[in-house]
Amino acid sequence: MTVTTTATATAARTLKSVVQTVLSREQAEGLGARVRRSIGTYELRNLDPFLMLDEFNVKEPAGFPDHPHRGFETVTYMLSGVFQHEDFAGHKGTIGPGDLQWMTAGRGIVHAEMPLSKDVCTGLQLWVNLPRNAKMIPPRYQELSATHVPLAVSPDGKTSVKVIAGESYGVAAKVHTYSPMYYLDVSMAAGAVFEQAIPEGYTAFVYTLEGSATFGDTTSSSSSSDVDPADVQQPAQPHCTLVLSKDGLLLRATTAPEAASPASPASATSATPTAPKTAARFVVIAGEPINEPIVQHGPFVMNSETEIRQAIMDYQLGRNGFEKAPEWESDIGKRAR
Repeated sequence: MTVTTTATATAARTLKSVVQTVLSREQAEGLGARVRRSIGTYELRNLDPFLMLDEFNVKEPAGFPDHPHRGFETVTYMLSGVFQHEDFAGHKGTIGPGDLQWMTAGRGIVHAEMPLSKDVCTGLQLWVNLPRNAKMIPPRYQELSATHVPLAVSPDGKTSVKVIAGESYGVAAKVHTYSPMYYLDVSMAAGAVFEQAIPEGYTAFVYTLEGSATFGDTTSSSSSSDVDPADVQQPAQPHCTLVLSKDGLLLRATTAPEAASPASPASATSATPTAPKTAARFVVIAGEPINEPIVQHGPFVMNSETEIRQAIMDYQLGRNGFEKAPEWESDIGKRAR
């Protein structure tokens, strides 16, 4: 009995625990858009290397007309609807459900992001800081359609993971990142267990989208004196950010078993299999801290106040990467007038 308890406690300590939970409330952003901000609020300011995470909800004529960026990356992951994108270098296109656009702003980009139709567009936009030696690199894009985002499946078949960055269940992402990180879109059926290795010392959090899952150690009891209560399971509902401990090597999530229901004669004889329903959907985001000063002024993120003033002047005067900014106006941004 003692051996079992000790083994359980040791296993619990290897699991990452939930150290903070914050519910994201809807707020205005851009031109008539609505967002639920996760990272970037007063409670969750700059979880290095992550600067901001928004769950956006937009339909015409709202959107995000012409605006600049310098010194970081924006990662747009569509959940529903279709968005158009256009920048001052001539890059333009559309992204639909499940599509990914990983934009490295580097030394400077001016662009617009607008919904393509009056249907509601939803998605996630993550801002990732760049290390000092990459803040002034030329802008670049990494774009993947939904069918090209790698998909991993758990051994029991009850959990699917779209691997945006990092690796899960032996499947690696296709995008290049400037610092090591994970970005996983996880969908779990009822009665499933999801486990993901995340190195100690990484900044890590979960943002919940649908359903309900439980995070942490689901095999231990808080009544045991050998188990820290912080390691016991933490349930979460949609639109919550769960910040994970930097210690521990493994994130574990579980969903409750599906409630049994009496089978009708028709269902009992049916031979047609049905796909498991999604009991919970969430994203796991984790990264190695850059550990450099972060100075942010709106869409500019640098390492010092001097560099921020330089970025503002470069944008206003059209230099050092912003040469096309003074005269440029997007076509899609005009729809917001």
